[in-house]
Amino acid sequence: MTYNITLLPGDGIGPEVASAGVKVMKYVAEKFKVAIETQEKLIGGCSYEKFGSPLTDETLQACYDSDAVLLGAVGGYQWENLPHHLKPEAALLKLRKSLGLFANIRPAKVYPAFVNSSSLKSSVISGTDFVVFRELIGGIYFGEPRGFDENKGWNTMVYSKEEVERIAHMAFKTAMSRKGVLTSIDKANVLEVSQFWRNVVEEVSKDYPSVKLKHMYVDNAAMQIVRDPRQFDVIVTGNIFGDILSDISGMITGSLGMLPSASLGSRYALYEPIHGSAPDIAGQNKANPIATISSVAMMFEHSFGMNKAAELIEASIEKTLSQGFRTADIASDSDKVLNTNEMTEQIMKNFDEVYNTEALGVFTL
Repeated sequence: MTYNITLLPGDGIGPEVASAGVKVMKYVAEKFKVAIETQEKLIGGCSYEKFGSPLTDETLQACYDSDAVLLGAVGGYQWENLPHHLKPEAALLKLRKSLGLFANIRPAKVYPAFVNSSSLKSSVISGTDFVVFRELIGGIYFGEPRGFDENKGWNTMVYSKEEVERIAHMAFKTAMSRKGVLTSIDKANVLEVSQFWRNVVEEVSKDYPSVKLKHMYVDNAAMQIVRDPRQFDVIVTGNIFGDILSDISGMITGSLGMLPSASLGSRYALYEPIHGSAPDIAGQNKANPIATISSVAMMFEHSFGMNKAAELIEASIEKTLSQGFRTADIASDSDKVLNTNEMTEQIMKNFDEVYNTEALGVFTL
């Protein structure tokens, strides 16, 4: 079996973490007797500099022709004053919309070895393991009309029934395979669009009687994620609320540089770390590759159907952290600090060990 991957390294540290992800991806694929072929395209600021567009038709076509897309990061201070449609971030919105990537999945899991790295007490976050389903191509980020003049600015928050149903079904199915609890987050007490969202989610819940559905207002949800994150299993919410809450969820686990994401549609899939382009450390071999490597694990699970490979990648990351290895962004005085390449190699070394252990007694190759 051969999988074709479009690689979009992007800006800043994007090329460094993307390179780490590809190295692990190909290494794991070889172990599981599958082939990976990659083609690299420009996106974001680097694409604007060369082509005058942050996302070209050629790059978009390459994504259409691939089995999955791996993205590094986009953006940088030098492009902040460009018109909205030329900013590097506009490429992400167009890419998500063009590929129909309606569901963004962000795990919020605390690695045991990382429990003291959060700004919250270990007694609060220990054992945290939930996942956020964010609707990605509807809501206020895509609603029309939008604009501003010298006197006012305006945006439109709108959802169709189909848009709410498809993300809700995906979240309910995931909840069935976990603890069976789904929390839908909205602002139904003041927003009609949120009341509509709640009504549709209630209707979809009838198809999943084994899942306990809870509703929560977004302001309360932000507080509860910080107060008692272990109460959550699966969260489903709209685009703007999910944007904010998934970052809060990520930060309580210790570092945004640690967290992966998958953006899925009915046909296409994109995987990316949730951190930014960090131009201040670009090209210095200091970037943390763990979020990208974990995103690769999600690719093996969701696009390739290779759950065991995904589990072993995550186990390799956890073992590496338990050994005290860190990149500079997450290190304390007692840790062993590695650069980007060294961290990648250490994770691959530990993959060998967990793979060989599993191969001997748990699964047959």
